[in-house]
Amino acid sequence: MLAGLHKTPFKGQSVEFLQHREYVRGDDPRRVDWKVWGRQDRLYVKEFEEETNLRLTLLVDGSASMDYAGGAAATPPRPTKYDAAATLAAALGWLAVSHGDAVGCSVFDDRLRAGVPPRTKRSQVTSICDVLEAPRSAAAGDFLAVLTAAAERLPRRGMVVVLSDLLGDRDAIFKGVRLLRGRGHDLALLHVLDDDELDFPFDGPTRFEGLELPAHLACNPRALRDGYLAALADFLAEVRGRSAAAGCDYAVVRTGEPLDAALVRFLSRRASLAV
Repeated sequence: MLAGLHKTPFKGQSVEFLQHREYVRGDDPRRVDWKVWGRQDRLYVKEFEEETNLRLTLLVDGSASMDYAGGAAATPPRPTKYDAAATLAAALGWLAVSHGDAVGCSVFDDRLRAGVPPRTKRSQVTSICDVLEAPRSAAAGDFLAVLTAAAERLPRRGMVVVLSDLLGDRDAIFKGVRLLRGRGHDLALLHVLDDDELDFPFDGPTRFEGLELPAHLACNPRALRDGYLAALADFLAEVRGRSAAAGCDYAVVRTGEPLDAALVRFLSRRASLAV
């Protein structure tokens, strides 16, 4: 799985000391600070600026549409799209930190909100969880503004993972994607969707209410199902095709599937493509 994170490793050349971190299996023993070991009887390695194998930035969509959670009768109940995306982000952060990599995280809607910059320290996972659990606004997403701001804040190339339902202006989304790719970042889109959005299981008179717009639609969903599923297929095909054209990894994640399985599938696929 870690090979999937490290598909495109970027190694720095600076020799400026940055920090110590605990030794993990696989670290070069020549980097162990034996003076610290003599004082504390614990193994630490020296880390230098731009030396980590990976600088991972997690961008989690916190817009109002991510609050959808269908399947009230499902057992067990499904998480909201935001909860699923946040869980995946925390898991990716833990994997990166466990391997001694630098990871940062931000939540966004119409702009970047709470966030922590990339760090390698073990407490970074706790900081990421604090960011993901912070109160969110009810704003709609603005992908171009967010991805442009992210590109400006990331002076060094690394890996950027966007976790979102991608419900927005697709031209704006991929303009931002191309901007990040043009600056040398390895980019992945985890497209988080609820099972209801993918399967449209509604039957009988239904009222659909907007999460980001004050609008609703009362209808017979059986009359809409074929047209909806055709439009959804076009939407997914467009996003998949434009991701491939931009050189961006892409995967759909269902909120109803085990999230560990979705993460293993995504990282395993990246690892296989890196061979």
